Amino acid sequence: MSSIKFGLWVPQAGLAFAGIKQRAQLADRLGFHSMWFVDHMWTRGLPQMDQLEAWTLMSATAAITEQLRIGTLVLCNSYRNPALLAKMAASLDNVSNGRLLLGLGAGWMDEEYRAYGYPFPAVRVRIEQLEEALAIIKRLFTEPQASFQGKYYAIEEAVNNPKPVQKPYPPILIGGAGERRLLRVVAEHADIWNCPNNAALELPHKLEVLQRHCEAIGRDFASLEISEQCIVVLGASEQEVQQKRQFAKRALGNVFDIDRTALTGTPEQLIEAIAARRRQGVTFFTMLFGDLNQPETLELFAEKVAPAFA
Repeated sequence: MSSIKFGLWVPQAGLAFAGIKQRAQLADRLGFHSMWFVDHMWTRGLPQMDQLEAWTLMSATAAITEQLRIGTLVLCNSYRNPALLAKMAASLDNVSNGRLLLGLGAGWMDEEYRAYGYPFPAVRVRIEQLEEALAIIKRLFTEPQASFQGKYYAIEEAVNNPKPVQKPYPPILIGGAGERRLLRVVAEHADIWNCPNNAALELPHKLEVLQRHCEAIGRDFASLEISEQCIVVLGASEQEVQQKRQFAKRALGNVFDIDRTALTGTPEQLIEAIAARRRQGVTFFTMLFGDLNQPETLELFAEKVAPAFA
């Protein structure tokens, strides 16, 4: 679609698979780079709403698309043993012919942990666990037999075949904005950092912190791809933009600050908003459209906005 990557973020709350399939195949046809799901058992505040499991959706989406890359914003490290996750990821990368993007995070939704019987330790512990998990996953992706002895996880001469199609392994995306610990893990392990929407207003500062972490470990900051989880309100006219903004506030306003953080406007205005983010360093946009990814909006974006960045 363009030199800047545009992914479609599809939080699957309330969506039957038929709707997800429609969006995935349309995004594939329109040239979107990727589709992203969420790794939750339910949406906070809406526990009775249907919500399909993320890895199952990723696998199904791989089977019904051809070019679209597939990821999750982001897998909760606590929910899967890292050795098993490495096996799952390598398998899906083979099934999809190298289209997996491995998004990981430390986990945060405490009521979900408790409901499903997962321990919910302090954030420091969850980040330490994430760091050990990443070390195990990378070893299982690349070594014939992998061993690791950590504080939280251990493997011994573990075999993981077939290896991923992508070499040395699928791109690893880490989401989160904690400055002291999480961004240090990003600098150490990630290929892509995804800035959560609720940290978008602090993006320049977060990038400065991340650059310092990279410098501290001797990593070239430019080797790290910067992505942003963003809400996009797009309309063909000013009137339609205002209508969609009001809809986005009703549908998403309890989670996202639409007025302050959404990229909003007609195609021409949205091009300017994306260009401004590009000047800040963002080259990968994982987008939830404020009308909940209606097909006509995806088509308008692909026709009128994306070509400006080709």
